[in-house]
Amino acid sequence: MKRRVFGLGAMAALATTGCSTSSKFKTYNGPEVTSIVVNKGARRMYLLHDEKILRDYKFDLGFAPVGHKQFRGDGKTPEGTYLVDRHNPRSAYHLSVGISYPNARDLAFARSMGKEAGGDIFIHGQPNNSKAKGRDWTAGCIAVRNHEIEEIYAMVNRGTLITLRA
Repeated sequence: MKRRVFGLGAMAALATTGCSTSSKFKTYNGPEVTSIVVNKGARRMYLLHDEKILRDYKFDLGFAPVGHKQFRGDGKTPEGTYLVDRHNPRSAYHLSVGISYPNARDLAFARSMGKEAGGDIFIHGQPNNSKAKGRDWTAGCIAVRNHEIEEIYAMVNRGTLITLRA
């Protein structure tokens, strides 16, 4: 199966195959990313093939990073187990990969409190129309550098398990 973007040694592989590196859409032909683990406290995200770490990234979170996202506008990043559910090539943040928040439990809790759970949680790059804003500036997403989201976008398939930990 042909997958998006590239992994370890990608620049060298692209150079030797004569492919252009100017496009943000890369090709990845390495081991399948079977899961993603996000450690919010340490600000580290790991792309794994089974138990082997393929890549790891530093990142920024929402403007209120501590705790599980519960409501629209709370600035928190979800905690728990979700799936990668989409790729957005026309993102306002270079590229983005969607996370399946909210799940049924998130929706039920928000409704029980008379609020909306929110949504549109992504792993994404930097804003297209402005510079990065410093630490923990998103509305609840996970922000990496643009060249990193290019890798992630290519490496991660829809349906990949993502676990977000405190």
